[in-house]
Amino acid sequence: MIGDRIPRVAFFTDSFHEVNGVALTSRQFAHHARSHFYPFLSIHPGPRTAHWTRGNFQTFELAHSKALLRLEHDLAFDLCFFRHRRAVRDALQAFQPDLVHVTGPGHIGMLGAFVAYDLGVPLVASWHTNVHEFGSRRLRKLLGRFPESWTRAAAQLAERKSLDLAVRFYKLARMMFAPNPELVAMLASRTGRPAFLMQRGIDTELFSPVRRAHPAGPFVIGYVGRLSAEKNVRLFVRLNEILKSRRLRDYRFLVVGEGSERAWLQQHLENADLPGLLQGATLADAYASMDVLVFPSETDTFGNVILEALASGVPAIVSGRGGPKFLIEDGVTGFVAKDPEAFADRVAQLYLDPLRRDQMCKSARQAALGRSWDAVFSGVYEHYRRGLDDGALTRVSPFSEFPGKKHFLSKVFH
Repeated sequence: MIGDRIPRVAFFTDSFHEVNGVALTSRQFAHHARSHFYPFLSIHPGPRTAHWTRGNFQTFELAHSKALLRLEHDLAFDLCFFRHRRAVRDALQAFQPDLVHVTGPGHIGMLGAFVAYDLGVPLVASWHTNVHEFGSRRLRKLLGRFPESWTRAAAQLAERKSLDLAVRFYKLARMMFAPNPELVAMLASRTGRPAFLMQRGIDTELFSPVRRAHPAGPFVIGYVGRLSAEKNVRLFVRLNEILKSRRLRDYRFLVVGEGSERAWLQQHLENADLPGLLQGATLADAYASMDVLVFPSETDTFGNVILEALASGVPAIVSGRGGPKFLIEDGVTGFVAKDPEAFADRVAQLYLDPLRRDQMCKSARQAALGRSWDAVFSGVYEHYRRGLDDGALTRVSPFSEFPGKKHFLSKVFH
């Protein structure tokens, strides 16, 4: 029983300093714990291996090895991650956590799961990235020269098998969190474990319509995010073709981000500014300059950029697949679109009807004002407490279910 005591949490994340949704959530979680003086150990990648303490808050950064498998500019897997096992185990023994929370099956998450089982500490896991869909989109791109039927079959098989593998990893956890209701239901059904909603908050002071400096000028169609295959960013070229066919002319694209598709977009997307990666006030200014955000990804589990756009007073048009659709009130704060033609229809509506766009801008801002990071993480801590009190997060004897590293890994991969 934990009662009113604040749980001691060891948090393992594969992304912390990068610019993506997992990193943002991880930083905000750490900030929440630090600002409330909660006992918290944050273990994540860093420029060098170092461990330091400030009050109840500890940070343990782990440097990558040279055996780094680079998947994207902000996403990598360290093939030698187990070299940190002894140091991390010692840090956890000294910290004495009530639970270990990992953000997924990356190398830091796998290390956290292994050490948790090694020490008999209850494991919690949160789902942040649809790794199965990520892999499927990448495979389709790689097999683009083969017949479409072969490519589609291979991608579907890869997606099913990688989802099965991801679920095996999440079955190691005694409690799970996910950012949208579909994923909560999927995890609960496929693992038989309790799963809860863990959404994300937004800084409504940084992201605000007051930053809009030039209301006049071309209509700005914006995008913010990784420029990669799984984000479906090539849709912008098709969107441009459709808008031109409808004789719309006075508009520009503002595509913010980095990734493997940036060079292709620079070559094929007309009327486009691609400023690269933006952060902080510069990013907030970019949002405020947009008239609409178009987010065509079908693989995102949540979509922080949707909240950032709404807070900036920018309506968003999102795909009917994935998590972003849960952030939009269709026809009020944005639109949900199923294909390039539908995306073009919605952009054209806002282009041709400025009064409706202005009303949607106000509704978007109002919707974002009700979300805060403190509310998100207060809910997570409440689930921790309940799990520790009702036995869902009970301690186990070290490796009581499958003794030894070999059996731990076989539990995940076989």
